Amino acid sequence: MKELLRTNDPTVIALATALLKVEEIPCFTFDVNMSVLDGSLGILPQRVMVADRDLFMARAVMRDAEIHTSP
Repeated sequence: MKELLRTNDPTVIALATALLKVEEIPCFTFDVNMSVLDGSLGILPQRVMVADRDLFMARAVMRDAEIHTSP
């Protein structure tokens, strides 16, 4: 799996995963509960991951929606 984007903004995570679902690109969100374990309130970023073979298409979807992705 490759990192598509990293953010602590829950609205960006929700939008990105919804767009990927519409395009039938499977994704998984890592580090969802890390802020809870650390005791902070959403300070630690979450990562949206996609399969290696889907990375190019997923980046294109994010670019069309003007969502910045990880390099």
